[in-house]
Amino acid sequence: MTTLVVLAHPDLGASRTNAALAEAARATPDVHVHDLYAAYPDRRISVAREQQLLLAHDRVVLQFPFYWYSVPPLLKAWLDDVLEYGFAYGSHGTSLHGKVLQVATTTGAAADAYHPDGRNRFPVRDLLLPFDATAHLTGMRYAEPFTVHGTRELTDEQLADEADRYRRLLLGKTDRPAEDGAPEAEAGEAVPAG
Repeated sequence: MTTLVVLAHPDLGASRTNAALAEAARATPDVHVHDLYAAYPDRRISVAREQQLLLAHDRVVLQFPFYWYSVPPLLKAWLDDVLEYGFAYGSHGTSLHGKVLQVATTTGAAADAYHPDGRNRFPVRDLLLPFDATAHLTGMRYAEPFTVHGTRELTDEQLADEADRYRRLLLGKTDRPAEDGAPEAEAGEAVPAG
């Protein structure tokens, strides 16, 4: 399985966690890391180029820091422009059918902040449901999200463990329960309903 990691961090040079994850991804066979902010410093996305990248890969991983329960602005523009009618959805928009969509995100807050009794009220998995809907609309399979919580507090050893967990996910190997206690799906496996 070939994987396209669409990396969207507005200041990757200042990022400790997303930079480590991107480095782990770059060192993984059959994974192409595509840094949107480096590719488009003027924020003008080449839709044709991006669609060709999508067509050339079996799995698409959207990697980003969680911004106000959403994505950084350039990734939002990428989603709006690249996943257009007639290409990604609609009666003739079947180009992505059968591919896998997965999210890899980081949060500054600890996991317990994303809980009904926590500051953010909802688990990250629930806050990412629009990506599940996007996968459904585009005929893609939605894989279990990968989340690293508490990035501000991670020790070097913990960060290395998270980078290794990401690398293993990209290789299709998982050995850790998913967030919220649900069994983790194999990389590329659809998230179980319920």
